[in-house]
Amino acid sequence: MRHKPIKQVLVLAFTVMLAGVMHAQNIAEIAKSDPLVISGAVGTQNTYRYSSTGTGYGSPLSNTIYANLDICIYGFNMPFSLYYTNGSLDFNYPQLSLNFTPRYKNWTGHIGQSSMAMSNYVMNMSFNGIGLEYNSNRFRAGIFYGRLRNAVNGDPTDPYARTPQYKRMGWGFKLGYGSGKHFIDLYFLRAYDCLNSIDENAQSLIAPQENIVVGLKGQVTPFKWLAFSANVATSVFNKDSRAAKVPIKTSFDKIFDVNYSSLMRFAGDVSANIMLPGVSANISYRMVQPDYTSLGTYYMSNNYHSLGVTLGTTLFNKVSLTGTFSGQADNLSKRQMFTTAGYVYAANASTRLGNHFNISASYNGYLQTQYDGTVKVNDSTRINRVMHSASLSPSYSYDTDMLGHTASMSLNYTSNKDLNPYAKGETDVQTMAFGLSYSMDAKPIETNFTLSFSHQDSKGFSSHYRSDVLSLGASRSFLKEKNLNFSGTLSLCYNEIKRQSKSLSMGCDLSANYTYKEAHMFSASAGFNKYGDVNITKKRSSLDCTDISISFNYAYTFTLLAIKSKANKAKK
Repeated sequence: MRHKPIKQVLVLAFTVMLAGVMHAQNIAEIAKSDPLVISGAVGTQNTYRYSSTGTGYGSPLSNTIYANLDICIYGFNMPFSLYYTNGSLDFNYPQLSLNFTPRYKNWTGHIGQSSMAMSNYVMNMSFNGIGLEYNSNRFRAGIFYGRLRNAVNGDPTDPYARTPQYKRMGWGFKLGYGSGKHFIDLYFLRAYDCLNSIDENAQSLIAPQENIVVGLKGQVTPFKWLAFSANVATSVFNKDSRAAKVPIKTSFDKIFDVNYSSLMRFAGDVSANIMLPGVSANISYRMVQPDYTSLGTYYMSNNYHSLGVTLGTTLFNKVSLTGTFSGQADNLSKRQMFTTAGYVYAANASTRLGNHFNISASYNGYLQTQYDGTVKVNDSTRINRVMHSASLSPSYSYDTDMLGHTASMSLNYTSNKDLNPYAKGETDVQTMAFGLSYSMDAKPIETNFTLSFSHQDSKGFSSHYRSDVLSLGASRSFLKEKNLNFSGTLSLCYNEIKRQSKSLSMGCDLSANYTYKEAHMFSASAGFNKYGDVNITKKRSSLDCTDISISFNYAYTFTLLAIKSKANKAKK
């Protein structure tokens, strides 16, 4: 592998380029920052819980006292924190993590942990290193070098130890030209694992990897109503960089060695956007070949292709309609045992009638099926499922000088069914949900009232679940600054599993919060809940269980010292 000459050239180039950018940053940015600001917060959080069924799940009394201190010097922050919770003390101090992004006119520098926008098929990870970008109206360019991930050495004595991984380094660049309607961008990434970054035992189990990726993204707009775009990438990937080198010459011999573990794969998508009077449409196709890999991405699905279509229009300048369809299938390599395909289809409609009434409706469907691969699918075990979901949501709002009214309703039906004729329907589920909500704003007393009801009924193969929830709430703000707020909610909940259980709960929740001079924040809450089994066939049928919770919180934010810059003093 050839890394040292390239690394030295990149570091030298970055040192020269960033010297000018950092000097500009000192004048344009750092000088505007405050020389020294010391701020922080102290507070306490206290919660008491009681349950007649026992408190084995946690402590009945929880108390926390905390203090945070932040020292900011010319924009660089050093945070300290101290937490004391139920006899346990935790102290955190600043961890050295450099993240400096100086900017000057069209230039942007990257020092430390940073990121650079590139094609999603090439790189979407952050890096810890150095980089430089230039962006003008039409021309753009960028280059970086840094660490993509840290090394992890496994601990054989720890059953929860992380899987070992090599330190991964990378460098790359991008070039682009054009505007929003017509543009083209080129991306390049070279990434590799450092062999000696983990111990020898781990090296014998895990192979170091490396690859180069070249990506191209662009768009052309031949007409105002039509635009074509594409985003493609090719990756040459060594599954084991220690494998023997292939005795052939390539155009990238100087930066990458092709060996007997090398794979060359393709990924990309193309789309067409159509914008006509009253109608919009998008057609897109994507393909990711089997084993496509870029070491600059966190995770990427491969071995599939998909096709999608979206249509939208407006009728009578009032009714908005949209429809989508997409299909996806895997097993492009034809080496899987089975091929799985999925189809998604949806339709949405919404309109506004007058100044007060709105209504929207939607439908979503999903079909999953299975075909032969290297093995013929057995009809009795074939995956073949369908899901339907439909919803209707009308709402009405009306305001007067005295009262504001808002009423809404929601209706939703969902069905998940196994279409295999040999299936017994053990995983089939049908759910009907219904909700009503009414809110009234009493303007003379500045109080808001809310009443809501929801019902859900779910039926499965051998189960039938029902839930009903009714709640009434009120809230109000007090004082001239409206910095004292009270709210309360009463609720009633009934749950039933047919032929198994019936339960009822009644609860009350109260809360209050007060802010004094924007620095002192007080809050308190209390909750009371009675519940129990109300099935008359049981020996015990009463609300004989009680839960109580009370909490009080206080926080004070402060600034110990602030030495302001001249620019910030002038703003005041």
